[in-house]
Amino acid sequence: MSSTKAPATVSRREQILKEAARLFAERGFHGVGVDEIGAAVGISGPGLYRHFAGKDAMLAELLVGISERLLDGGRLRVADGGESAEEVLHALIEGHIDFALDDRPLITVHDRELDRLREADRKRVRQLQRQYVELWVEVVREVYPACTESEARAAVHAVFGLLNSTPHLSPRASLPPRTATEALLKRLALGAFGAAAGREG
Repeated sequence: MSSTKAPATVSRREQILKEAARLFAERGFHGVGVDEIGAAVGISGPGLYRHFAGKDAMLAELLVGISERLLDGGRLRVADGGESAEEVLHALIEGHIDFALDDRPLITVHDRELDRLREADRKRVRQLQRQYVELWVEVVREVYPACTESEARAAVHAVFGLLNSTPHLSPRASLPPRTATEALLKRLALGAFGAAAGREG
């Protein structure tokens, strides 16, 4: 008897968030109506209110949610990344590359629309982001002890800027094959950390 794994089901709520992120990235938060988001997932605009109070709630869940996912994923990689700090750093880089390549609309939405969040949600996003940065800084300083804390933090922000730049490409832009893109981004990230520590890589 064959044991085929059933495909993971995507909830209606997740479908709505995915389409909202895509539309917000393409046309801006104010350029998209609730009816359009509903049409993208095959339900009426008013039907969305069974899942979200409105567009503001969708935006908050998108931006707080991705910040939580990055921090939780980073913590898991620190815990399971390997026996050495170098292996942990590689795991962190690989995880953020996956985010940068797979969640391009969310990066665009964050860059453009963060200031539209309620103050409490915006503070929550900033708090989660600071914790994520500090997680990286600690690992970078283990790998490159010559780095001061400020140098390591500057390098982490520079690497995030590098990796998060993929949304500036057209969504239909022709990238190299996935493995080649991942390898290139990883080399660039490691080079940035090495440069901060006064080493070539």
